[in-house]
Amino acid sequence: MLSPASQASEFIREGRAAFDVVDLDGAEAAFRGALSLYPGHAMTLYALGLVYRERRDFAAAEKALREALGQAGEQAPMIRAILGQIILAQGRWVEGFGLLDAWRQVAGHKASAAPELALPRWAGEPLNGRCLLIWCEEGLGDQIMYARFARELLEARENVVLAVRPELQPLLAKTGFRTAAKGDVVQAELYIPSSALPAAMMAGRDAPPALPYLSAEPKRTGARIGVVTRGNPNHWNDRHRSLAEPEAAWLRDALGAIDLAPESTGARNFLETAEIIAGLDLVVSVDTSVAHLAGAMGKPVWVLLSAFGVDWRWQLAEATTPWYPTMRLYRQAAPGCWREVLEAVTAEAAR
Repeated sequence: MLSPASQASEFIREGRAAFDVVDLDGAEAAFRGALSLYPGHAMTLYALGLVYRERRDFAAAEKALREALGQAGEQAPMIRAILGQIILAQGRWVEGFGLLDAWRQVAGHKASAAPELALPRWAGEPLNGRCLLIWCEEGLGDQIMYARFARELLEARENVVLAVRPELQPLLAKTGFRTAAKGDVVQAELYIPSSALPAAMMAGRDAPPALPYLSAEPKRTGARIGVVTRGNPNHWNDRHRSLAEPEAAWLRDALGAIDLAPESTGARNFLETAEIIAGLDLVVSVDTSVAHLAGAMGKPVWVLLSAFGVDWRWQLAEATTPWYPTMRLYRQAAPGCWREVLEAVTAEAAR
């Protein structure tokens, strides 16, 4: 007969296996079995909170994660960051972004975090002429999304420099941002990681800064619609968020659309992709960086969302998002069920 510790470990193994194949009922039952043996176990409560998140039951997810956080040790930053995502999904910006900032303390994510520079970190106080270095971090979509805060600072005539990845530099420079490559020497008095900008700048606000904040000269392709059907294959949720090639081909054919992937357009950077987008009437995209780009340009963009692993910024079950007013969200009813989503998009485009 297994010891209680061995039984709990077996429940947790079963729960993780069920979660990986999106068997949420099986995962919940297994994690609850483990908690019956070890009530209050932080990582089991954390896992149960993830189950509730995938069910879009954010109240239950928040409750489980807050209980987990009270018991956590070295796992506390990860739990705090996920709790921040769940709070942000409910539109509680200030509290959520304050918690989300803990992600940079999680060991496995440090590669995309801003370095600790030998400068004071800006917390939103008046700059008074001082130069602020914004270190753009996380994924390309995140960097595009957070650039709106830098735009707001520029419009206030603040001295701001963005340290960005090379593929974003031409677009941001063309749009009026002062940019630097990561590793360049910048004479600045303060710095802030780009994903910390909302925590510093959204206090007292009901919505993010206005759009658009990126632009490009249109390049005409003869097409009205552009589509993006795949994201970064290294993204943790790419197998759920990207379309399989048969589905992707069907969507392109049904819409008479061009493929906006760089390998199809020949675009060498985001400026060249933005020029193509500027010449289109509509972008249809899975949840990836080009969706953020089109939204930041104020272009009509329809985003296809998986039912599993939906990002916090797309919130609950709405068809719109405060982050991009020209964006419409089309959500799967269940994981893997793209047909209804694709049919809805093509029917709407035909009107």
